Amino acid sequence: MSETCNDSCSTCSVDCNDRTEPKNEFAVALNEKSSVKKVIGIVSGKGGVGKSLVTSMMAVNMNRKGFKTAIMDADITGPSIPKAFGIHGKAVSDGKSLMPKISDTGISIMSVNLILENVTDPVIWRGPIVSGVVKQFWSDVEWGEIDYMFVDMPPGTGDVPLTVFQSLPVDGLIVVTSPQELVSMIVAKASNMAKMMNIPILGIVENMSYLNCPDCGKRINVFGESKVEQVAADQGIEHFARVPIDPSISTLVDSGSIEQYDVSILDELIDTFK
Repeated sequence: MSETCNDSCSTCSVDCNDRTEPKNEFAVALNEKSSVKKVIGIVSGKGGVGKSLVTSMMAVNMNRKGFKTAIMDADITGPSIPKAFGIHGKAVSDGKSLMPKISDTGISIMSVNLILENVTDPVIWRGPIVSGVVKQFWSDVEWGEIDYMFVDMPPGTGDVPLTVFQSLPVDGLIVVTSPQELVSMIVAKASNMAKMMNIPILGIVENMSYLNCPDCGKRINVFGESKVEQVAADQGIEHFARVPIDPSISTLVDSGSIEQYDVSILDELIDTFK
């Protein structure tokens, strides 16, 4: 056993004889100068439900609780995490590893937008190349000491989610939904993939769940009655949270100031796995 062993084989890059987990032929070794204790994937069966927003809010919440937090933006063709945090410029390399950009409050972030010449350049890559970039974000980025890494996934159950599930030691998933009727199908797709990959679902976040009237304070269900509680019960998922339609969220994201938002709305969900 290595003298520096931390007893966390899933995130250790040393191939010693004391490893306790079965060998995963698809696993990618973490950068040798990094240690990531927990990896949480943010997923959905469809696009446009707010995965990047929830990823950002989850990371901000955990960071405020005193944990060293990181975000891997695995939505390679539609990256938006740097924008939400007001991060600009290209990530730099020391010749061996790529350095993540650090947000105002200390969250480590890596996204394809941080390695493109221009953030508006389209990413016109085929699946294998996109999957390769995700693996390199794990192996070639010097993350340092991280307690929680949140991985913002593209929608669906295609190449990138499969790559993340097989190549990274994912400890659990958060499913993001919206209140419309098809939400049960969306959650079922993500849930069934998670079961096939033997990854637990930690909870559901229903985004755009309701709107609080600014004049009378009445709660308005813009997209119909919330179904998250029933869907969670149907899928055997114990924990869930609701995020409202709040114009201040859009304002903060557009200005790169998501770290200023009151993310305590996710406290109950986050307390289940911290």
